[in-house]
Amino acid sequence: MEAKGKASRNKTLTIEENEILSLRQEIVYYDEVKEGMDYKDKIICDDVINVLSCLPDGFADLIIIDPPYNLSRNFGTVKFEAMKEDVYEEYLMSWFPEVCRKLSPKGSLYMCGDWKCTSSMQRVIARYLKVINRITWQREKGRGTKANWKNSMEDIWYAVRDEKNYHYDVEAVMMRRKVLAPYRENGQAKDWEECDGGKFRNTHPSNFWDDISIPFWSMKENTPHPTQKPEKLYAKLILASSRKGDIVFDPFAGSGTSAVVARKLGRHYCGIEIDENYCLYAAKRIKNAAMDSSIQGYVGGVFWERNSKEEQIKNNNNK
Repeated sequence: MEAKGKASRNKTLTIEENEILSLRQEIVYYDEVKEGMDYKDKIICDDVINVLSCLPDGFADLIIIDPPYNLSRNFGTVKFEAMKEDVYEEYLMSWFPEVCRKLSPKGSLYMCGDWKCTSSMQRVIARYLKVINRITWQREKGRGTKANWKNSMEDIWYAVRDEKNYHYDVEAVMMRRKVLAPYRENGQAKDWEECDGGKFRNTHPSNFWDDISIPFWSMKENTPHPTQKPEKLYAKLILASSRKGDIVFDPFAGSGTSAVVARKLGRHYCGIEIDENYCLYAAKRIKNAAMDSSIQGYVGGVFWERNSKEEQIKNNNNK
């Protein structure tokens, strides 16, 4: 699992052979999956279909789902094949109703998708929950194509069980943006502040996110998982839609981003992932999170724009 010939600046997470045995102790394997098992703060290595019936209904305060999109792609030992739209919806229906049963009465659910599968996801989610928004985030990575527009956007469907009774904390996900045309009233700054890093204002977030950096080789959160979501992305979902001590459930955990961010932000987690290698990466990342709770782009209790590291440091030093 070690990357051969790794460049000195490459921070992509690796797992040494002598770490595997101890990391396996942190994982719940398929032969241990049973009703009444301890699921809190666990990564479960098994097929989601096998595990769901063993988890209690209503246990999750927040569910984040990043399932296979309707594309042909290898996920470690598992290969997912693209299919016709109606067949893909049948695939979603094979597990989504049972996932919904794990959501608490006041809970929220987010599901990630791309342009090709997002309409299928909306239709399936709407059968069981109330869809209240769609977040679109800019994913600036990947090569372009001469035959089509470059795909640099993804959606996240936001749904709740009870649209009159759910948790949403907008103050926890404020954006800090640089003020380019500062307005003053009676000579005083209006709705902005000045510090060593410049002039800034905290603004309410919209459902379009253009401040996300995809994990890549120079970021310590990066793993070999082909569709890893950024920690900053999940931090927004977790801070907005859960409280400290709540349980975040991820039925397609991959290399563990949801669990890692939940751990860093004082939440509990439960993740299911079928591929053992990704479970090992998740276990190592969770272990590392106990020593380093930082999230790139989230500093001083606010989310910062891209390429603002210098301003983040100066602003945080002023606190």
